Amino acid sequence: MYALPPLPYDYADLEPYLDAQTVKLHHDVHHLGYVNGANAALAELARIREAGGDTIRQVRAATDALQFNLSGHLLHTMYWSNMRRNGGGPPDANTAIGRLVQRDFGSYEAFAGQFQAAAAQVQGSGWAILGYETVARRLVVLQVEKQQNSSVWVVPLLGCDVWEHAYYLKYQNRRSDYVRAFMNVVNWDDVDARLRAAEPQR
Repeated sequence: MYALPPLPYDYADLEPYLDAQTVKLHHDVHHLGYVNGANAALAELARIREAGGDTIRQVRAATDALQFNLSGHLLHTMYWSNMRRNGGGPPDANTAIGRLVQRDFGSYEAFAGQFQAAAAQVQGSGWAILGYETVARRLVVLQVEKQQNSSVWVVPLLGCDVWEHAYYLKYQNRRSDYVRAFMNVVNWDDVDARLRAAEPQR
């Protein structure tokens, strides 16, 4: 069973970029909802297996619920770790993530422009993801509609949540302002650690 991880900082630590009220609501209510939804879907799938019989529709519904809620839980867990107080700016050029950002995007500024545009232009709700693509062994920026439609070949490293619950209390409909603010709290140490963990898969 899954559990809600504690925040790695206080609710107000990401001010003035992310306000304490939003962080508290986002973590304690929205993220918890995905945890509970994933656990409920797992329990339902276990019940279906034990019951047997004609279960095609039941399995599909419970699997859809698991995919949506578990993806939400895992992406949010990464999201919280991806941020820190006094973060942001370009990654250290001597780190693995710093080297690949330079190699695959040409510069931090080029990456940041593409990432922010991708996040701002997600249709409806979803995420912008910086990921490590394990076949070509390169960084890519993807849009994840809702939160479960992503490539299985890409390891997420950095995620910007652009569901309205992530920013609406402070930024209302100004998603682009929120995305720019997010770039000021990126925890590149966490992103680098995720990349270094993914690279042995090559």
